[in-house]
Amino acid sequence: MNDLHGLSGLQNYPLARRGLMMTGLISGLTLATTRVEAQVITTDTTGIEAGEVRIPVGDTDLPGYFAKPAGAGPFPIVVVIEEIFGVHDYIKDTCRRFAKAGYAAVAPELYARLGDLSKMTDVGQIVSQVISKAPDARLLQDLDGAVAFAAAHGGAATRLGVTGFCRGGRNTWLYAAHNPNLKAAVAWYGPVMGAVSELQPKTATDVAGDLKCPLLGLYGGKDTGIKVDDVQAAAAKAKAAGKSVEIMVYPDAPHGFHADYRPSYRAAEAIDGFNRLLGFFKAHGAV
Repeated sequence: MNDLHGLSGLQNYPLARRGLMMTGLISGLTLATTRVEAQVITTDTTGIEAGEVRIPVGDTDLPGYFAKPAGAGPFPIVVVIEEIFGVHDYIKDTCRRFAKAGYAAVAPELYARLGDLSKMTDVGQIVSQVISKAPDARLLQDLDGAVAFAAAHGGAATRLGVTGFCRGGRNTWLYAAHNPNLKAAVAWYGPVMGAVSELQPKTATDVAGDLKCPLLGLYGGKDTGIKVDDVQAAAAKAKAAGKSVEIMVYPDAPHGFHADYRPSYRAAEAIDGFNRLLGFFKAHGAV
């Protein structure tokens, strides 16, 4: 399959989401030689409020998921950007983990206008019919709408962070170059290169010199779809423009090492990465 907008290295594995069996991994999800099974994490709602929401954006309402600590707040906001599989149980649980850590976490269904990803099981179809047809300009506007929603529901827009996984990691780079109100961004194995189009005119590397906040990139040394040298080159471009970028490479981790619902999951690296994220947010005022 040809590389499309930084999506490559596809393999198929059975994985559960929303009660369905879904196949396919994205953007270099070639796994390490040693296979480990998924270790799905389930975070309860004790002490937090969490559930599906509708997020007003322009003339529509996007579905999404929102979790925050119990109480009035205001709480720091973190925007959680999905992979290409929609806001499924893993993304929802990640929002609940943030709520347990004191954040108002919001995850909008960024591709809802183009298709119901919960009913799509073929990666090629997802990429060609949905992902490649999603304009970056609208995606950035939708993320702005998610921030506004969180701010209206107990979040503090002055203490704003963003994080995303896989394709969402790429979009984290883009959003960090878009929103001047961000305090910090953390991209989990986000592609920094890839094809461009009229709808998606820039790669993460293209916008690296325009970052509006410090960015932490968490990458796997055994990610066959994202070259560490490319990531370091994007970071170097940002630093040459006076931006703050830190890159952490886990030597033995494959792509998707935070995704506990897939065999690519690596518990030690995932836990370390999340702790680094929380420390990075705190260090830069997104707390």
